[in-house]
Amino acid sequence: MKPLEFDRRYGELDIVVSAFAGQEPGDPETDTAPSALQAYLRHTWHTRPWALSVAEQQLREYARNPPGRLRQRLGEFYSVPDLGLSESQTQSWLSRTADHIKRSIESGDVPPPTSPQTHWEWHARFGELAQFLGGWFSQDMPEEFADHDAAVRDYGETVDPQLTARLVGEIHELLALGLEDHDYAVGVGELGMEVEPPAEFTVESWLRTVAERLATAVPDYGK
Repeated sequence: MKPLEFDRRYGELDIVVSAFAGQEPGDPETDTAPSALQAYLRHTWHTRPWALSVAEQQLREYARNPPGRLRQRLGEFYSVPDLGLSESQTQSWLSRTADHIKRSIESGDVPPPTSPQTHWEWHARFGELAQFLGGWFSQDMPEEFADHDAAVRDYGETVDPQLTARLVGEIHELLALGLEDHDYAVGVGELGMEVEPPAEFTVESWLRTVAERLATAVPDYGK
């Protein structure tokens, strides 16, 4: 299936399902949206509110018309990842999830901003920070760079300035959450950081220093 057709049929459905990766699908006996869906609703309300109606429509359409044998043979369908549910339970789950989204739209009850609660929400909200931490501060960092400063300098010298500005903004947004340092450590771990900050820094103070350095850095592209 071509990308445009996929997005029209399943694009937002795929994002909703991705939000449940590693999360429980929810208790069908309750009317409370599961935490993974709450994370999706919270992030989408604040970034792409128009996408909620698209998600509701795509979820409900898939639940009503699951792919038949012909579409499966042609590969013209979306394969819902394993949620630990049977096929019939998956169709019911899709319908219940669509109902939750519909109620959220009709009530207009926008979830208040809060710190991310799931792995998906961390990455959805702090995408460039995830690229920075996962790409420059993985477990291989000590083999690739002399120290943390060298890794930060390499990022600033090789990444487009617009992305650097986005990273600085995301760091400031993360710091504005006012978390305890343990919670910052959890957050950067979710975002891909696999090494400790320099010994003289807490996670918060190191992030603040990184933002200050990158905000004043001028990339050198060999000019």
